Amino acid sequence: MEMQDTKARSGKVVIIGPEGGESFWQPVPANGFVRNLLNNEVTGASLNFSMSMQTVAPGCFIREHTHDRNEEIAYVIEGQGSITVDDDDRPIERGSCVFLGLNRKHRWNNPGPGPLTLLILFVPGGLDKFHAEIGRPRRAGDAPPTPFERPDNIAEIEARTVFGWTDLGLKKNDPAGPPASQQSGSS
Repeated sequence: MEMQDTKARSGKVVIIGPEGGESFWQPVPANGFVRNLLNNEVTGASLNFSMSMQTVAPGCFIREHTHDRNEEIAYVIEGQGSITVDDDDRPIERGSCVFLGLNRKHRWNNPGPGPLTLLILFVPGGLDKFHAEIGRPRRAGDAPPTPFERPDNIAEIEARTVFGWTDLGLKKNDPAGPPASQQSGSS
């Protein structure tokens, strides 16, 4: 009898294989691809989260930005590079783990020569939806596409998803964005 009660209170089990989850090629300047692995909708978890794996191509980067409602934990699975947090550049390599609290300006950098792959836990979730919206569907074994630009409405997508500020100069509740001295100038 006790065993049945335990099963009735047990949560769902979800296993994603090596190529499982939705996957999307990412636009410049990151290039590479994202695999959206798990979120609270898939797992039925009570915690609002998303977990993805992002591979940044050699010589590329994830633009400088903040998250005003989300905390980010990233574990480096493969490669080496750096993360620039509030203008402080720090090296990262396989086995490094990074926690980013709310509103920390950061940029992921991969100077190469190989890919930089991050396992990213995002709380509350939403990064997976952003990646799906700006990316192009990817299937295992597909050759990488020719680098492609972000959608024309990227600022609107960022504002309504998981970004507080980006290097486009967009800041919620501030149509003018941050002062020019805080903009990186990358596109």
